[in-house]
Amino acid sequence: HGIHAVHAVDAAGVHPLLLAIGSERYVPYQPRRRPQELLTSAHALFGQGQLSLAKYLLIVAKEDNPGLDIHDIPAFFRQLLERIDPRSDVHFQTSTTIDTLDYSGSGLNAGSKVVLAAVGSPVRKLPTELPAGLSLPDGFRDPRVVMPGVMAVGAPAFAMGPAGIAALIPRLEGALEIEPAVRAFCSALKPTDPVAAFPLIVLVDDSDFTARSLNNFLWVTFTRSNPAADLHGLGAFTWQKHWGCEGSLVIDARIKPHHAPPLVEDPAITKRVDALAAPGGPLHGII
Repeated sequence: HGIHAVHAVDAAGVHPLLLAIGSERYVPYQPRRRPQELLTSAHALFGQGQLSLAKYLLIVAKEDNPGLDIHDIPAFFRQLLERIDPRSDVHFQTSTTIDTLDYSGSGLNAGSKVVLAAVGSPVRKLPTELPAGLSLPDGFRDPRVVMPGVMAVGAPAFAMGPAGIAALIPRLEGALEIEPAVRAFCSALKPTDPVAAFPLIVLVDDSDFTARSLNNFLWVTFTRSNPAADLHGLGAFTWQKHWGCEGSLVIDARIKPHHAPPLVEDPAITKRVDALAAPGGPLHGII
């Protein structure tokens, strides 16, 4: 069987992020291994029961690291980001069905999916510190290292108006619109710039919050982005309808106007509940 382990990540809301370890046994003698059997397995996962609800499917080869623990999320990301070739290893499913509970798409049950696959020997060393001479376009601020190879960057608030949001939905007569701040970020930076040492850059509303914990990063990145609309890259291109990029992958994980509002704790209600649970309260020892 091609699949050895899967992990639907709780901290990312379960369905938005699925990690998988598979076999890569096709053409083992080729000079540079590339994802082949992994893609066969990824498509099988997208057709398998509740796994079909996955939005981001990240898959790596067991042969490259037989001891990899799929529940060690930083180690899994390191395995993928050291090896992924963003020119060839990003595979979208567009205008498809997504989970009913996912609010990041273009409508109810309407959105996209993506497979990020990586195999072979490492092709880069992942940075753990911000590079010297790092320069960001105007309006972008507070870069933070989330984990090796992953940078969170504070970005201007999502500013696309109703007409632009409508343009995010594919239409026969036009191409997908890219929100102005994302376009400015990706066009101002080159795959050779210092920032591109990080293979994954996440544009967020609050980079301090995003980088503060692994769970914050997972929640912000994978619940607030719709792959086909929000996954971009430095030096992006399309070849024979395949999208790729020469430099960093860039995920726009800012809050969008069509997203559900953040769930914010009401201090007054918290105080009332704490009183109920205090010694002498009717719910003491129960909650």
